[in-house]
Amino acid sequence: MPRRSDGGGKRPSDQTRDRMSQAWLQQRERSSFVALRILVGITLILGRRIGRVLLVPICAYYLLFSVRARMGSKRYLARVLDRAPGFGDVFRHYYTFATVALDRVFFLKGRDGVFDVRVEGEALLRELVASGQGCLLIGAHVGSFEALRALGRDKSVRVNMVMYEENARNVVAMSKAIDPRLADAVIPLGSIDSMLRVAERLGRGEWIGVLADRALNRDGQVTVDFLGGRADFPGAPLRMAALLKRPVVLMIGLYRGANRYDLHFEHLLTDADMARRDPDAVREWVQRYAARLEHYCRMAPYNWFNFYDFWHAPASRR
Repeated sequence: MPRRSDGGGKRPSDQTRDRMSQAWLQQRERSSFVALRILVGITLILGRRIGRVLLVPICAYYLLFSVRARMGSKRYLARVLDRAPGFGDVFRHYYTFATVALDRVFFLKGRDGVFDVRVEGEALLRELVASGQGCLLIGAHVGSFEALRALGRDKSVRVNMVMYEENARNVVAMSKAIDPRLADAVIPLGSIDSMLRVAERLGRGEWIGVLADRALNRDGQVTVDFLGGRADFPGAPLRMAALLKRPVVLMIGLYRGANRYDLHFEHLLTDADMARRDPDAVREWVQRYAARLEHYCRMAPYNWFNFYDFWHAPASRR
């Protein structure tokens, strides 16, 4: 008699997609808390330029030994560059990620004067600030969401973040050590009262950031077109946005090299969108989000920081 599969009766294709959808949760955090403290301390004392030099051997080490992340990088780069990526492409991908992670220290410390931060969508930003009401900022693991904190301070707006902390405990702990206020500004993803805390802070006129390209499980995920393939995105962030009836804005902060960051703001959901109740609404919204995400990935291809297989099938050759 055949044995029952570990998937509890799921088809093999569904089991595969379950594993892929949670791949980012299963990635082991490689960073050491002590090593992070040393790197951060050196960078804050000697400056960002020295810190970026130190990132070169660190990236080389991870490029050699993080096999799954390296394969995830190559699969993504093959799609966004429309060619087979070379060693230099993958290293640049790693180095861009490491640079953005290091720059997070400066943003958290309030030392953002070292950066050239430019804003695309300034009129929308002014409109949001002038309204005084809370809004939902939908982002992704693309570029830097921390760059928004500098802008938030400048505009006297409090920015909160809904996030899953468990798979990057050392980085989160280090961030909170640098800026203790971050502990209150982070709303843990998956907790029972997460939605209540989001609604409360929106009611106070605060902004809530949600990175809508990863999910904790396959429940409620939507499969849409993305960079030449089919990929799963969580539908929950946009469902939540529609229920809360607040302005929903796409925010992408791209690292453009040297000390420059470009922040892009654009409306993602309109009032008419949020009034919809038909079953196709969420799928259309997620596809819209994925299309805009693809636009920004092609604009700055090394800013994508999901280092795992994001698609259902190997990269297509176009």
